[in-house]
Amino acid sequence: MPLVRKPPSQPGAAPAPTALGEGTAEQRWSAVRAAAQHPEGLKLLADGLPRESDPRVREAIFTGLARMATPESAAVVVPYIRSDDAALRTAAIDALNAMPEACRPHLPALFADQDADVRLLSCELVRQLADEEATRLLCDLLEHETEKNVCAAAVEVLAEIGRPEALPSLARCASRFAGDPFISFSVKVATERIIAPARDRRE
Repeated sequence: MPLVRKPPSQPGAAPAPTALGEGTAEQRWSAVRAAAQHPEGLKLLADGLPRESDPRVREAIFTGLARMATPESAAVVVPYIRSDDAALRTAAIDALNAMPEACRPHLPALFADQDADVRLLSCELVRQLADEEATRLLCDLLEHETEKNVCAAAVEVLAEIGRPEALPSLARCASRFAGDPFISFSVKVATERIIAPARDRRE
């Protein structure tokens, strides 16, 4: 009976990873690294993340998702902005900041989230976008935001990357919180920083 030879391995094909929830932390870390290169990597990482407790392995999962840089991999990360675990929230923000294009489709929903903390943290995610788009998103938020801390976060980012188009929204925000000295001061600083470059361009 003739021997049936196995077909040769495809060059560069990633090995199938072991289950991400099994073995030691080191073995799970290696499995995550393999999963990131696997055709089913997104599902493997998405399934493994909520079960993982080791910080190094979780970091590797977030890194793998960020390197995929697709709206689908960003969708896996987004829910962790709501986590009660500060380390998970930070890891999620870092991962989303590393894939701004993939994160972009999720920003409108994040800015409309019922949780004020989610809206506040999402202000950081626009820093990697073009100034014009970041300004538009933050101004849309300011126009209807009722939480002072969220407005303060948006104003802080606008002070760094805001365009002149933000000035009317900033003025209306200051009027809405007229009795709050911190918001008034923050808006004043942001307005001055936005006006200065515009004046320099005219000169």
